Amino acid sequence: MIGDNLMKAGRMDIVCNVIISVFFTSNAMRDDVKFHLIFDGPPHAPRHLVLESNKEMPISKKNVAGLIKRMLYKAKDEEGLREICRGCSIEKKSFEHLVKELDKEGKDVLLLDGKGEDIREVDLSKKPVFIVGDHEGFPSDKKKFLKKIDKVSVGPITLFASQVITILHNEMDRKE
Repeated sequence: MIGDNLMKAGRMDIVCNVIISVFFTSNAMRDDVKFHLIFDGPPHAPRHLVLESNKEMPISKKNVAGLIKRMLYKAKDEEGLREICRGCSIEKKSFEHLVKELDKEGKDVLLLDGKGEDIREVDLSKKPVFIVGDHEGFPSDKKKFLKKIDKVSVGPITLFASQVITILHNEMDRKE
């Protein structure tokens, strides 16, 4: 079970920074975001968390770790989304299963990769789904699966995941 200090549990600081970048602007919450997060480590892997922006979503910049902790604590070891609170659901689902499901739904799934097509040259009108890893990339057991996915790049320098999110939002905001 997750202990009291989520910051020591699998780089939760990165997860919190990414969630803040996904949902918040300087003085508001974005109202058009659906965020999928996969926890693929022990003790109860895999866990698929879904956070959707809405006015009743119980999230602020200060309580992101607490929300994730509550979601993981209330998770059941079964498939099928279980709403924990408004806009926040969790289920047992693997990364590969989620990506295949999004693809079947007709989503334009794009993998962030330094060797990908420049994001400024990509059609973003269909509100694509972006797969973002960390600075170490994806585990070797995922790389074969990811070879099939179109790759995009936000620039020539490796950035923090939260910075990548900010750039992606900026590019989509500019094209609206």
